[in-house]
Amino acid sequence: MSVVTVQLGQCGNQLGHELFDTLCSDALDGQRSLYRTASCERFFDRTVHGELVARAVLVDMEPKVINQSISRAAKSGRWRYGEGSHFSQKQGSGNNWANGFCIHGPRHRDAVEELVRREVERCDRLAGLMAVMSVAGGTGSGVGTYVTRCLRDIFPKSFILNHLTWPYGTGEVIVQNYNSVLTLAHLYQLSDAILVHENDTVHRICSQLLNIRHISFSDVNRVMAHQLGSVLQPALSADSSGVYSRNPLGELVSSLACHPEYKLLSVSTIPQMPSSSIAYSTFSWPGLLKHLRQMLISNSKMEEGIDWQVQLPGASEQSSSLTAPSFNTSLANLLILRGRDVYSSDTDSFKDPALYTSWLSSSEAFSVWKSPVPFNKYEKSAALVSNSKALLRPLDNMVGKAWNMFASRAYIHQYIKFGISEEDFLDSLTSLEQVISSYRLLGL
Repeated sequence: MSVVTVQLGQCGNQLGHELFDTLCSDALDGQRSLYRTASCERFFDRTVHGELVARAVLVDMEPKVINQSISRAAKSGRWRYGEGSHFSQKQGSGNNWANGFCIHGPRHRDAVEELVRREVERCDRLAGLMAVMSVAGGTGSGVGTYVTRCLRDIFPKSFILNHLTWPYGTGEVIVQNYNSVLTLAHLYQLSDAILVHENDTVHRICSQLLNIRHISFSDVNRVMAHQLGSVLQPALSADSSGVYSRNPLGELVSSLACHPEYKLLSVSTIPQMPSSSIAYSTFSWPGLLKHLRQMLISNSKMEEGIDWQVQLPGASEQSSSLTAPSFNTSLANLLILRGRDVYSSDTDSFKDPALYTSWLSSSEAFSVWKSPVPFNKYEKSAALVSNSKALLRPLDNMVGKAWNMFASRAYIHQYIKFGISEEDFLDSLTSLEQVISSYRLLGL
C-alpha cells in the first residue's frame, strides 16, 4: 500500500524534498531487497525505465521553492518528482492564514484536487495521505488547512496524517500565533493525527548534537527528515508475521491516536550525531533504551541534557496531584527499533503503567515495531513517537499569546478582510483551550 504526500508551502516543499531524499538513500543502501521493495512501494512509483518517482503533489502560491525542489531531485540521479505533479502561482499568501484558506485555497481547489486524484490513481492501493506543511505561515498553514479539508471530503475513509513544523518561539512573523491557532483548531477536526516538529528543538539538535555552527533551513529540514524517515520506513509489528506493514499510516494512527481529543504526536530519535562520528561510535540496546525512556519521562527531545532527576511516581503516589506535573504522562507510545541484534532488545521498561494515563492499560497504550535493517547509516537506532503532554507547554504559550493579541484586536482586520470573522477566532481559541485541558488531565 502506498502513501501520497502533499507538500504545501515553502516549508512543506523544502522538508518534503529532504524526506524523499532520505527515504530513497536509505532504501537503496546495501543489499536489502525486501526492505527496498516495501519502501519504494510506499513512497515511490517506478517508471517503465526503472526510475523512482515520488508519490507526491507539490503546492505553493509562489514557484521558486517548487522549482528548486524539482531540480534538486532530478540532479540526484536516484529519484525525481513526477511530470506535472506540482501547482504554483505568482503571488503568495502574505503570511496570512485567511488569505490562504479563504482566497487561494477555494480559487485553486479544482486544480489541486485533480493532481491529488491523479497521484492516488497511480497507487495499487492507497494507505493514506500525508500533508507536510508549516503551522505558522500563509500558504503552508492556510492553503494547507484548506487542502486537508478537501482531502477529507474526497477520501473520507482514508487515513490523513498532517506533519506540522512549529515556528521558533522568538517569532518568525508577528501573526504566527493567529495562524497557528487557526491551523490547529481546523486540523483537529479534519486529520486523524498531527505529528509536530518544533523548530527550536530541531535547532538545538543541529547545534548541540550535530555541532553545526551556521545552521541553515536545510540543516533543520535534514534532521526532521531523518526523524520522519525513522518512523515511516518499513518495520515489523508484533502481529505482522514477518511481513513488512502494508498500512503504515493506519497502524501509526491506531497505535497512537485512539481518542479524538488526543491527536498531537511528537517524535524523538536516538542516537543522532555527525556522520563523521558514526563509524567511531558503538551502541548497545540497553543504553539506547534507557536514555530514550528518560527522554520520554523528562520530556527531553534529545540525549544531551537529559534531566535524570525526573522520576516516575510509585504506585501509591500515582494519584497525587503534587507528583503529576513532574513527569511527562503519555496516552500512548510507539517505539521503533532498527538495526543489528534488534530482536534481543528488551522493551519492557516502556510498558510501565506509571508512564501512562490511568484509564488505558499499558498493553493497549504501548506498541513496538522492529526492523533488522539499519537506518540511515546507524548500526542501531530507536525512534519514539509519543502522544503525551510533550507539546502542552508550547501549545499553551501559543494560545495565550493569541488570546492577548485578540483581546487588543491586533491585526484582526487583516483577517476579516479575507473572510475570517471574530467568531471564527473565538471558536478556534476555545476549541484549543479544550485540547489543552484534555492534555492536562492526562496526568490526573
